[in-house]
Amino acid sequence: MVIKVFLATSSGSTAIKKKQQDVVGYLEALKVDYTPLDIACSEQNRMWMRQNVPEEKKPSNGIPLPPQIFNEESYCGDYETFFDAKEDNAVFTFLGLPPPPGSKEADQADPAHIVENGTHAEDSNTDEAPDDPIEVPVEERNGDAHEEEAEDGEAEVEEEEGEAEAGEEEEEEEAAAVDEEEEEDTEEQTEEQAAAEEEQEEEELRSEEEEELRELEEEAE
Repeated sequence: MVIKVFLATSSGSTAIKKKQQDVVGYLEALKVDYTPLDIACSEQNRMWMRQNVPEEKKPSNGIPLPPQIFNEESYCGDYETFFDAKEDNAVFTFLGLPPPPGSKEADQADPAHIVENGTHAEDSNTDEAPDDPIEVPVEERNGDAHEEEAEDGEAEVEEEEGEAEAGEEEEEEEAAAVDEEEEEDTEEQTEEQAAAEEEQEEEELRSEEEEELRELEEEAE
């Protein structure tokens, strides 16, 4: 399987250059073999990239920007999805490649359900003695109504005490919840304002990148 990374080597956009360097540098650090394909010097590469990026992954103007990553003919993603996979230690999964043994990604590959011999814990318990009869405790075989009634009475007292404590805890939790809601309202307003400013900055950056890419294409043509 060949990993293809579509790049624009002569891009004038600092943002595009940085994203391309991040992707290529990380692949080289992981010793992943890849083929760089320049869309600035090859009309064929540019058209292939545009045609094979899924429609739902393209920006609103329909023109995907580099870097774009493929495994053979299969689309892996762009810089943002690559960065998310990097943060989650899941780059090999993102690329459609098996993680190397001993890597963080391999260690995270669902070891919780596997026991020492490679079988599931539930299966091993079932297979040990499927025909063994279930042993019934002596108390249940002989029957002891008096002990059961005493245990039931103690259980009722403990339940009533637990309900009283739970009521006090609920009142404390409700008071704390009111305080938290007030703090969350203030934080949400601040986050919404920050998100709006960040969205505006991203839109301006994308417009700049798209303009530079159009100029790049005009020069190539």
